[in-house]
Formats: sequence, structure tokens, C-alpha cells
Amino acid sequence: MATVPWEITHSVETNASPEFAWHYWTNIANWNDPPAEFALDGPFAIGSRGATRLPGQEPLYWFIREVAPPNAAMIEMSLDGAGLSFEWRFVGLADGSTRLTQRIELKGEKADMYLLQVKAAFTANIADGMNRLATAMANADPKSQKPKSR
Repeated sequence: MATVPWEITHSVETNASPEFAWHYWTNIANWNDPPAEFALDGPFAIGSRGATRLPGQEPLYWFIREVAPPNAAMIEMSLDGAGLSFEWRFVGLADGSTRLTQRIELKGEKADMYLLQVKAAFTANIADGMNRLATAMANADPKSQKPKSR
């Protein structure tokens, strides 16, 4: 049985509707996390493979493990003796907005080998990245209730 040496969960709310938020996020052309660049071979569907490219590093390959439109998806990256998963949930709220939750989990026999690097990469950045995503979704959704300028 694999142990979970590390996980982190973060949630944000966006004024974008749940349907819009799902469609926006599953279009990886909208993934904006400089300096990373993302590519997906095929549709956003179970089994599709993708890559994350960072300057000066070998690409990091991942695949879509689960998709339950418009509510959830899981992306998984296989490491030597470990796995890194990114679970996303989209929950519609009473006012028409959406709560986005991301859970990142590192587990496996050799997960300890990756622990420091994974913690450093995601602990400091998850909140800012998700806030940028929530804002971008709200700004792109034509039906979003955007704050009024003064």
C-alpha cells in the first residue's frame, strides 16, 4: 500500500459559471503558468498525454487519469517509484459562481526522493496560480458578474 508523504489542497472562487469554468480549464491553451508551457496530444479525455516544458529542463510528461465533466478531473505524472497527481474539482455555488479546488498528492515507494522538490515547487505557488486562474476565468466569461470599475 502506497503511503502519502505529502499533499496540499487549495480552493478559490471565481465569478465564472461552472460550465464556463470547466470549458475554460479543459482548454490547455488557457493554462498560464510562466515560465511553464503546456502541450496536450489529443482531446482533454482519459488517457490523453501531455507535457510541461520548463526552460533548461527535460519535459515533464503526464496523462489524464480521470475526467468527470463538468465536475472533476485528475492528471497524473509518473515518477520513478512514485506518482504525482493533480485533482481538480469544480463546484457550482448558489450565486452562479464556481469554487475551484486543486489537490496535489505525492505518493509511492520512492516518494521521499521527490518530497523537497515537490513541496518547494507547489507550496509557495498554488494560491497565486489558482487566484490568477480564477480571475482569468471571470474576465473571459461573458456572463460573469465582474466587479464594477469606479
